[in-house]
Amino acid sequence: MMCSFYRLLSTAALACFFFQGEAQKPTAKPKSVAARPAISSNTTPTTGGKLPYSITLKAPQYRPGQLVYLAYFYGKNFNLEDSAFLDNNRTAVFNGKNNPAAKKEGLNKYRIPGGIYLVFLPGNSRTVDFLLDKERQVIIQVNDSNDINGKTTFTGLRENLLYLEYKQRSTDFGMRMQYAQDAYKAATTAADSARLEADYNQASKDLNAYRQSITKDHPTSMLTALLAAMKDPEFPITQPKTREDSLSNYYYYREHYWDGVTFMDERVLRTPFFLPRFERYYRETLVQHPDSIKKVIDYQLLFARNAPEIYKFMLNWLTDEYMYPKIMGLDAVFVHLFEKYHSKGLTNWLSEKQIESITRRAYFVMSNLIGEPAASLDLVDRNGKPDPLYEVRASYTLVMFWDPNCGHCKEEIPHIDSLYRNGWKEKGIQIYAVLSAEDNETIRKAWTEFIDSNHIADWHHVYLTKEMEAAEKAQGRMNFHQAYDVTQTPTLYLLDKDKRIIGKKLTWQQTNELLKEKMKTNQN
Repeated sequence: MMCSFYRLLSTAALACFFFQGEAQKPTAKPKSVAARPAISSNTTPTTGGKLPYSITLKAPQYRPGQLVYLAYFYGKNFNLEDSAFLDNNRTAVFNGKNNPAAKKEGLNKYRIPGGIYLVFLPGNSRTVDFLLDKERQVIIQVNDSNDINGKTTFTGLRENLLYLEYKQRSTDFGMRMQYAQDAYKAATTAADSARLEADYNQASKDLNAYRQSITKDHPTSMLTALLAAMKDPEFPITQPKTREDSLSNYYYYREHYWDGVTFMDERVLRTPFFLPRFERYYRETLVQHPDSIKKVIDYQLLFARNAPEIYKFMLNWLTDEYMYPKIMGLDAVFVHLFEKYHSKGLTNWLSEKQIESITRRAYFVMSNLIGEPAASLDLVDRNGKPDPLYEVRASYTLVMFWDPNCGHCKEEIPHIDSLYRNGWKEKGIQIYAVLSAEDNETIRKAWTEFIDSNHIADWHHVYLTKEMEAAEKAQGRMNFHQAYDVTQTPTLYLLDKDKRIIGKKLTWQQTNELLKEKMKTNQN
């Protein structure tokens, strides 16, 4: 089926169509882009060298005094490297004078790292991109602003001719593949579909053959390193027929995913290829289980320790990825990163504020990991009588933190109560409902009125009194908001009979589905 080649096309399309001379138009200047809110993966390389860099832009079509930028690809975005003004000769020189890292290290010592760079021309709507490796003295001549790709010339870039040829050839292959894909979707006969699939496969084969020729003829070139960062392993079983065949293909693909890519080559960071590949590995290729992911992380970070920028990039991305994971239970990976790396001072490039944010989040998560015993809740019911969580006898316990003034709580509680009365209760499932709001007379009145009016008095309704809260603070004990990471209401946790956490931050629908699955498993 042609759909099996879509992933290849998406990778090829990134390479083929990303560099067309028309920039992703920024509103002002290119900005340093943070990968996620908590930590920016933008780390300034501190590499040594003997010669300062000088990248000269000659653009006679533009006015003197206009500002131009030198940027580099970083992940899916681009970051600012340097800036300069066009002089009276319509010439701008990037030499580190406006580069904070170069000025800090010393213009004569700073070595601009290899990667794919762009010059944003005045107005930021057009760019010139080029491949930079170890070159230090470069001249870029824009001969025609209406035909940047065809008429711009480069001096001092040894590998750029190969790169320019690759751009053109890969664009041609990509257009063939795109045409075949689009036509395949509109095909009305089996014969047309077969022909278009064959066309697509042939274009893909030709593209791969061309890439292999570059790798063979230029084994030490930077372009070869970039191609290795893009290449997917080929499945050994081309037409899997059994589950064992599919598993064999998966294991082979996972084991050979990084073939040809070294975590010692920092040049791949300044490209649009490495981050998408890295993301796909952790989000789609690995089994989404914390123990599996933690082993891979430790193995890869061990290799990357000798390449500081890759090490920083990986640890920053991994921390941001698992601090607030999309899959339940993967926050255990974040706790592992905190305990093994952050808490031991192995992320000294981060600011004090970033470390504080990571530490605070880690302590919020540690006490409510999937599979661990739930934190004790020694609270009292509406009559002031103790009703501790660990004294609730149930096959499963739903712990719910809620507020009678919360709109979402008012919507969800009737659904939860309906499930409770129509199956949960008779199966020994109990609801331990915790008032999340701070104790006062007004909130207690609203709380009890809601319980009575909604006829849910047979749940375990508990709260933390002012006196109990004051005692906790005096003793320096963690409150339930921290222990259960309650930042919004309702917050639902599902516990097994031993009060171990088997689900957290669930919706009522997810809770019901998880209970069905657990009870089905127990029956089997």
